[in-house]
Amino acid sequence: MKRHFLLLLLCLVPTIAFSQDDTPIKGKVLSSATDDPLENVNIVNLNEVIGTTTDKEGDFSIRAKVNDTLYFSYLGYKSIRVRVTNDWLKFGDIKVKMTELGIALEEVVVKPVQLTGYVEVDAKIIPIYDNYRYRISGLSSGYEGGNRQPGAVNKVLSAIFNPADFLYNVFGKRPKQMQKLRKMKQDDEIRNLLASKYDRETLMAVLQLERVDIDEILNNCSYSESFIKTASDLQILDAISECYEEYRVLNREKG
Repeated sequence: MKRHFLLLLLCLVPTIAFSQDDTPIKGKVLSSATDDPLENVNIVNLNEVIGTTTDKEGDFSIRAKVNDTLYFSYLGYKSIRVRVTNDWLKFGDIKVKMTELGIALEEVVVKPVQLTGYVEVDAKIIPIYDNYRYRISGLSSGYEGGNRQPGAVNKVLSAIFNPADFLYNVFGKRPKQMQKLRKMKQDDEIRNLLASKYDRETLMAVLQLERVDIDEILNNCSYSESFIKTASDLQILDAISECYEEYRVLNREKG
């Protein structure tokens, strides 16, 4: 009797272990209004921090396990979260329907720049945008041209010694969420997604932060208001990541 029980147990163990591993799951994304397939919908597994996109037929495949949450975002449609269930893994493909948003575009006025041909004069006429991030070969981190203040490191250092500091509350008390920064930077699908987005929605979903929290992190790390408002989500990811890495290094040195 005991022998039969052990054999049954050994048969069940691989099944249990397999169900807990990441498994490629498939699905199709459609418009809820027309049932037409949606191409290039961005999908992020918020638990594993990996991403993918739908093809021309709206089909996708992504690694996930039971209870993982998938985040679907698409321009002009309401972003949604879908939890992976046992039924999904058991029966295969499912259909995810997204609802279109009504978007009212504001009028944009483009002001032409008329050059005179004189360098001294034209240099004052041409607008200068200083909200870009630069990187120099040989240096491990980038910088924001003209706006990243030397006091940034001091602010990070003060956060380590002050338990009430905002950066301490974000970085020190959310180690698991901050670890997702590295995973996001390493996933090419997510980086490509963030490079073309400016709404901070994916960053908010993965890091479990509000928009105001993201702005406050960058403000405390001495990034300019212009950069905070106009940078792409990928630039914001790199900025938060750099600030967090500074926090970790200084925190180790303090210890």
